[in-house]
Amino acid sequence: MNIFINGIRGKMGKVLKKVILESDDFKYLGGYSSKKDEANLIYDDFNSIKEKIDVIIDFSNPKTLDAMLDYALINNIPLVIATTGYSDLELDKIKKASNNIAICQSYNMSLGINTLIEILNIASTMLNDFDIEIIEKHHNKKIDSPSGTAIMLANKITNLLTNRYITNREHSNNNLRNKDEIAIHAIRGGSIFGEHNVLFAGDDEVIEIKHTALSKDIFAKGSLKASLFLLNKNNGFYTMKDILGGM
Repeated sequence: MNIFINGIRGKMGKVLKKVILESDDFKYLGGYSSKKDEANLIYDDFNSIKEKIDVIIDFSNPKTLDAMLDYALINNIPLVIATTGYSDLELDKIKKASNNIAICQSYNMSLGINTLIEILNIASTMLNDFDIEIIEKHHNKKIDSPSGTAIMLANKITNLLTNRYITNREHSNNNLRNKDEIAIHAIRGGSIFGEHNVLFAGDDEVIEIKHTALSKDIFAKGSLKASLFLLNKNNGFYTMKDILGGM
């Protein structure tokens, strides 16, 4: 399978390229990225590409979205979108584009995290009287806070329950915890790859569901599984739940 990478100069783009080059099932055709001081895309190896691109995998930033969608739509190329920090308007653009091409979008490509999300379906329903908190830890250079994954976990729980999620408690009287809220606590330090902990605290008992990323390879491998899933798929919007169901 021929892969083109959006965000080739970023950390995840470099990791993904390494994993592809080490694989017998995938071929790296090239990639592009954007400079911080301009919105135009800079193409690396693009002019030398003679083979058909099967899938574009996106580990970049939201400012490249419009150009990437335009390119994918014009050339009828499926997309695996793993970028975080999108606005609701940008997410709407992605879903609209999926009417014409196959798109898998997730804030986290880890198979473990997405399995954790399915576990939350059971835990959140059965432990709905418990206080629920989310703690996420990442390296000190991560830009967005809270992480897209933490928001994804919180959205899963709030969609199941009537709770709402917050990122701090400064709005509360005396900063006391409201029963119907889920707080996301973001920790930034060192070179932590990524750690997410969902805590269910009840009377005299606590349950913690935790996922720790030990390397960035897991996100690259998950995006490649998503690429295989999209190959020959009809136009539509897919998530990692579809990937897990198809395995």
